[in-house]
Amino acid sequence: MARQLAASTLKRLGKRLEEERVRLERIISEHDEAREDVRLAEGSADRNADPDNVDGGAIAVALEMDLTMVQNARDLLIRVRHAQDRMEKGLYGTCEITGQPIPIARLEALPYATTTVEAANRI
Repeated sequence: MARQLAASTLKRLGKRLEEERVRLERIISEHDEAREDVRLAEGSADRNADPDNVDGGAIAVALEMDLTMVQNARDLLIRVRHAQDRMEKGLYGTCEITGQPIPIARLEALPYATTTVEAANRI
């Protein structure tokens, strides 16, 4: 059964979604800029990526960790935008699988949640 969230709740959660969207886009943008800087620096320094080289190995590990963090940010950004889209369509706060209301506590914890915990566990 669908329920309407109070306007103040929608506004508060909408603001949190927007703040999260901006934060994630900033992380992704900064990563893309830093990655380009590294690429340019590597090209101009003409270094070999020798895995036996301690510096090269440390750089490779750091880049791998950074890529994982950015991929997580990209995935979360998709979820945030999806939740914002549902909010615009008047569907926010309703489980997209069962149609049941998503508890406010869940939305407060994860404003981008689009399913109840029970439905998410079935996926």
